[in-house]
Amino acid sequence: MASKQTQKKPELDMEFMETIIAYNAMFNNSYLTSIIDIASPIFFKDLDVRTVFKVVSNFYLAHGSVPSATEVKAHLSKDSERNSFKKVLASFKTLDTKYNIDELLSNTEQFFRERAVYEAIQTTLKDYSDEDKETTTTETLDLFTKACNISLVDDLGRDYFNDIDDHIKDLNFVHQHLSTGYIWLDDMLAGGLLSDGRALYVFSGVTNSGKSIILGNLASNICQQDKTAIVISLEMSEDMYSKRLSSQMSKIPFKDLRENSPTLKEFAEAHKSENPNGRLFIKEFPPKSVTVSHIRAYIEKLIQKKGITPDVIIIDYVNLLSPTVVTGNSYTDIKAVTEQLRALSYLFGCPIVTATQLNRDAFNKVDPGLESTSESMGLSMTADAQFAIWSDENDKELGIINMGCQKNRFGKNFGRSAFRIDYDTLRIETMNEDFTSSDNVSSAESSIEKLLGGIE
Repeated sequence: MASKQTQKKPELDMEFMETIIAYNAMFNNSYLTSIIDIASPIFFKDLDVRTVFKVVSNFYLAHGSVPSATEVKAHLSKDSERNSFKKVLASFKTLDTKYNIDELLSNTEQFFRERAVYEAIQTTLKDYSDEDKETTTTETLDLFTKACNISLVDDLGRDYFNDIDDHIKDLNFVHQHLSTGYIWLDDMLAGGLLSDGRALYVFSGVTNSGKSIILGNLASNICQQDKTAIVISLEMSEDMYSKRLSSQMSKIPFKDLRENSPTLKEFAEAHKSENPNGRLFIKEFPPKSVTVSHIRAYIEKLIQKKGITPDVIIIDYVNLLSPTVVTGNSYTDIKAVTEQLRALSYLFGCPIVTATQLNRDAFNKVDPGLESTSESMGLSMTADAQFAIWSDENDKELGIINMGCQKNRFGKNFGRSAFRIDYDTLRIETMNEDFTSSDNVSSAESSIEKLLGGIE
């Protein structure tokens, strides 16, 4: 994975930890506040501790504070429960109550994560042994993902005025970017795609507007910067995507690839020599049958088997992914998918680039806005930057794609430019002049005038 390796923590005495957690939960309000969202009575194998912790946690959830010993006792209606309370209190006498709070929280986090994984294993075994219950691989993967991601938030954020020196140091930090290969787009994004991830980029357009061509060109441009690109195709086969990328990178016309295979081979060998880290992986998944969890599992396997670190993940395209839980509400479903994609950029430390459909109303629009995004606004709300793509019939004849900014967290939220497609190689090149928002003629007319040397 992209994240740095950390030293493995030593094993815990899990039985002893149960007593430590129960003690601090009963007598430390801030500690109980820190663990209440992830703690569950089922994590405690000692039935006595489980009984007491259940009472303590239920009281806290109802009243917002740790119950006193008297209040705990009042909620123990059975003799067996009162005996459990006595046993737990007796076990506290052997504890050293002096402890390092950071170490305590770290050990507590480890305890809950290990117990959650254990419970996930037990649940999975039970579900798969039950012939009447259908359990999907996705459900199982999500169960283990949640268990492994258990975390206690002990970072209280930045105390702005007291931490102003840290803030000033951060101002000197320059984010690294991956060039898209297009000056206008790089300028809009303050340098290109964030190389440390935490960003989701979306290109939107109607059917056959050039979305896949743009995504392919981005993959080509990035891997030729000695970077690793992963392309997830949900619409085209791996073979077809490979042919497109071959033509875009080698500049061999698409129709001539077969008879120029020796030249293509030479190009590939030269690339490997000049860009040893410039890897390109293309993986096809059937549309509407995979979730972000499937993609995550694939990339993790790719990292493990190939020993690579992804620099960009390109998904063609987001509307063909399925949410983990299908609600039937397009807004909810697409927003869930895009939120998971953005989380993926955090996990692997690289940008995510995808595309989406624009609705029917956008077919005849110049510079369509966010309201034209198909299915819902859930995607646009999550995306960090979104660019619209459009062409009219005259534009297409000239091989022109127009691109306009719909949303941008990294710079200005306006502006448009024109690009030309070489239909022989499917390469996209920047035109010499940009469009401006003050154009009073149609994009096609403006493009023709530019090509003919006319004056607007």
